Amino acid sequence: MIPSAAAVAFVALSTAAVALFPRSILVFLVFQTSLLYAYVARIPGWLRAALLAAALLVLMPAIGAYNGYYLEVATQVGIFVALALGLNIVVGLAGLLDLGYVAFFAVGAYSWAIFGSPHANVLFGGGGFPLPSWWFYPFLVIGLAVAAGTGVVLGLPVLRLRGDYLAIVTLGFGEVIRVLANNLDKPINVTNGPRGITPISRPPLPVEVSYAVGFYFLVLLIVVVVILVNRRLEDSHIGRAWEAMREDQLAAQAMGVPLVRAKLLAFAAGASFAGVMGVVFSAKQVFINPESFTFLESIGVLAMVILGGMGSIPGAIIGATVVTVLNLQVLKGLSLWLNELKNAGVTILGYNLAGLPTQLEPAKYERMIFGLILVFMMIFRPQGIFPARRRQRELGER
Repeated sequence: MIPSAAAVAFVALSTAAVALFPRSILVFLVFQTSLLYAYVARIPGWLRAALLAAALLVLMPAIGAYNGYYLEVATQVGIFVALALGLNIVVGLAGLLDLGYVAFFAVGAYSWAIFGSPHANVLFGGGGFPLPSWWFYPFLVIGLAVAAGTGVVLGLPVLRLRGDYLAIVTLGFGEVIRVLANNLDKPINVTNGPRGITPISRPPLPVEVSYAVGFYFLVLLIVVVVILVNRRLEDSHIGRAWEAMREDQLAAQAMGVPLVRAKLLAFAAGASFAGVMGVVFSAKQVFINPESFTFLESIGVLAMVILGGMGSIPGAIIGATVVTVLNLQVLKGLSLWLNELKNAGVTILGYNLAGLPTQLEPAKYERMIFGLILVFMMIFRPQGIFPARRRQRELGER
């Protein structure tokens, strides 16, 4: 009874605090922490589901009405949650280290960007483009299929590889896709090269609300579908085959697991989620170019999976949320606050921050702080924030 009351009170008080201080990053972080507490607290399942549903379906849009930036953060979190869940299949369940995952994201993004923009008129030498905005919804399926096919194309040459060799090949594949996107503006202008593609059509939304709220609900719906599909895959014979392959490929093969088919299915399934979110990302941004799909993006999604807990669906969700909030809110907010202190000429320990050299500007050290967080996390909790039970037991025994 006490944990249930505490969870309800925490969510209610944090929501009231956001309403009173709609521009405070710290207060919004407290609200997000209350949702995490509601998820991990020992409360009845129906109460947990009710609190999370109320927060995501009612409170978050209401908070976004006060400050649209929070809704933007929530939408970005949803996109990266789906990406992390896709990579979690490849890395966490199947044990295939993929460092070029952003390539599938790019394939999905360019599939809608080309046909959902006037650039297709240049490519095909005619009129009729961009396609009507309602075509966005069929392109979710098209992006899924194209990315899944790309995943199979990647999987075929690397069936005999594992470990470091597989990581190098997938890294090369990701760079090949980015370089192609950067150079396929001649002799046939497919991607418009480094200039990128814009304007990209945004989807029509059925709800009569602000577009940001409607897009948030669209991303939330896709994330729920991705979670359900992940759960079904994890509990299926395919998921068991992936887990067996991850633990020991030779033993799995000896027990009858078809390694070729299992690897191809893992690459295709993981890539399909990235393809869908690539379509969503291009429609949301209205502009994409090859710099949106760099190697660092793949590393970022991999960090989400590892920090959350490899092989764990809740871990991938929490890892994606933590990393996205860190990058978009905490580290940005910290650097802005330190810059304000510098501009105000505040003195700390006898040193005037106004004299701080440009080489030590806080904004330049956001990635360093993020890297230190990763290092300490791997030292003190290598199993991740919310690990799968088997991995938690394995690392606990070590």
